[in-house]
Amino acid sequence: MTEDPFFHRHQYANNLAQQLLKPTALQLQVRSGVFLSGIRRIGKTTFLRQDLIPALESMQALVIYVDLWADRSKSPAMLVHEAVNSTLSELASPGAKVLERFKGLNVGAAGFSFGFQVDSVGKPGGATLSEVFTELVDKVSTNVVLILDEVQQALGTEDGNNLLFALKAARDGVNTRPGTPGYLLFLGMGSHKSLVADMATRRSQPFAGAVATEYEPLGTEFVRWKHEQLQPLKGIKLPSQEVMDQGFMAIGQRPEELQNALVLLQSRPEDPDMAFPIICTTLAASAAEVEIATVESMGALASAIFDRVAHGNESGESGLFSADAIQQYGAQIGISVDTTQVQNMMDRMITANLIHRRSHGVYAIADPFVRQAWQQRKAMQLPSR
Repeated sequence: MTEDPFFHRHQYANNLAQQLLKPTALQLQVRSGVFLSGIRRIGKTTFLRQDLIPALESMQALVIYVDLWADRSKSPAMLVHEAVNSTLSELASPGAKVLERFKGLNVGAAGFSFGFQVDSVGKPGGATLSEVFTELVDKVSTNVVLILDEVQQALGTEDGNNLLFALKAARDGVNTRPGTPGYLLFLGMGSHKSLVADMATRRSQPFAGAVATEYEPLGTEFVRWKHEQLQPLKGIKLPSQEVMDQGFMAIGQRPEELQNALVLLQSRPEDPDMAFPIICTTLAASAAEVEIATVESMGALASAIFDRVAHGNESGESGLFSADAIQQYGAQIGISVDTTQVQNMMDRMITANLIHRRSHGVYAIADPFVRQAWQQRKAMQLPSR
């Protein structure tokens, strides 16, 4: 039996699936949509594919998954239409494996038949997404969950915005019907915290009023699993589990970086418990320097604003446009600035995913480990004479 290469988060997945598919009276907002955000490379996509989708399907949901980064040459709308068409075609195919899940509906080996041309979806004159999802829910008589990975890619273009409004119309068309046999549930996952949160909180966005929350990164349980997985290998250098756990936190709870650190450890002559923290700190600093270099490339004003946010409250800094703040920026860079300049620079840093908007007027560094590296770097700088 082949060892499973994936660390599974069954409890987290089951909790999310339960909230989505069987919400309590206090959780009904999930039917407006759920938006999860987290920094890059912390295992979000692996979690969706390996844990959440199986959990949803075990609760009889029909899941359509779309990665908006899967093919950057295609528009988000095209990727969604292709995924929807693929699901519909499979359901309409005689003998398709997915049909086994709907035996109780007396579908038969021939599959489902739809009142529209499957290959016309997304084309001029074809069925709308609202018509498609309404009939799909009626046919399968269960909840349909649409998952958009890297959902923020749908923003910023007319095509993407039209897609989001079409999905919102489909959600409303299905979910507001009395006696609907299932719901259309929308889950967006993204690595751009501000943009993903804005999709659920800004009134101008079609999914305003949806649930916005942060993805829970991997923790000690993952490190324990990784440590136990590697222990049987002969001749391998391993730090203690406690030291590995500390190193994992230092590199931002990123599984790939932990793997890189363990590979680098094999060529180090020192004791693993001494070498591993140094390796992790170096990797974390190198990754953070890339982000810091981006801030500095934007100019002195960007650095002054970023510095104020980085040294502010960990949960978010407000007052960035106050008279005191404007005066402080000017003093730091040696020229006077105005509110418009600060706002424009803030917008640039938000777009670059360096800073994110936690709530109205409250901002934080998008990656907490870049914040930490910035603080450490500033602390080491000697005051000018």
